[in-house]
Parts: sequence; C-alpha cells; structure tokens
Amino acid sequence: MRPLYGAIAGCCATLAMTMAMRRLDRHLAVRNRYPLPPREITETTFGPGCGQAVLTVISHFAFGAAAGAVYGSLPRKLPGVLFGPAVWAVSYLGWVPMLRILAPATRHPKSRNFLMIAVHVVWGSCLAVGLKELEAASRTIFASGPLHDSQEEPSLDERASRQMSPQLLDKE
Repeated sequence: MRPLYGAIAGCCATLAMTMAMRRLDRHLAVRNRYPLPPREITETTFGPGCGQAVLTVISHFAFGAAAGAVYGSLPRKLPGVLFGPAVWAVSYLGWVPMLRILAPATRHPKSRNFLMIAVHVVWGSCLAVGLKELEAASRTIFASGPLHDSQEEPSLDERASRQMSPQLLDKE
C-alpha cells in the first residue's frame, strides 16, 4: 500500500510545488521568465499545439505521482527533503538531457535552477509529510472498527416518509 499512498502524496505535493513555482517565478529576472521546465518538457515531448497548458498540468502531476510511488517503495528513513532535490538532479542532469528533451541544468540560468531546486525541496517535504499522514490515517481514522453512523435498516420515520401519498406524487 505504501507505493499507492506515495503516489497520492506525490500528486498532492505537486500542487504545493506548483504553487511555489508560481510565486517564485515572478521574482526571476524578466529575461529568465519564460515557461518553466514542466512546460518545456511537455512541448518538446508532445510537440507544440492546442492544450499545452492542460497537457503540462496532467503530465506534471502524473510525474509527481509516479515519483511519489517510487518514494513510497523506498526505505522509510529517506527524508523527503533530500528525495525532492534528488529527483531534480536525476531528471535535469540525467534522463532529460540524455533523451535530448532539454539541455542539462548546468546550461540553464542559475536563478531558474535555484527556483527548481527550491520547489523540489517543497515537493519532497510535502511528499514525506503527506505519505506519513496517509499511513497514519489508514491505521487510525480509516481503520477497522464498529460503525456508529451507518444505518442497516431505515428507521420507522424514514419508511413512512418514503411512502408518499398518490396525491403528493401527482403534484410533482
């Protein structure tokens, strides 16, 4: 179950990351304020065209969920605050340039790299907290136990209210 919880937490952490990206992007120098890597990766991979923003959001969150599932598969001792920047390094210094999707991060403006590393710290931190909360919830508030608010049989009042008179049905 931990990889599934990791995927859910990764998706949620991607929202926090995206919020941080939006807030930090406006602090970049104007010459460095162009689409951030998720959009560049999406357009380079799928080509330019309609729906780039939607496709970027979908692929960004899907990647966050997939990386979260990987995190959920790893030993519990690995801090999320380190895992996030590791995902950045493996991606922007590894497979992304290797597949010729983007140039390696060493050729990107430093301010953009700092932004991306910072938001990966946010992502990794939120991922770890989210995974921990989901695991705790599965052991406590969502765990087995007697139900108190469910109804096996309708009460007499409910049965009576369900049996509407033919006159009321005609008026509807």
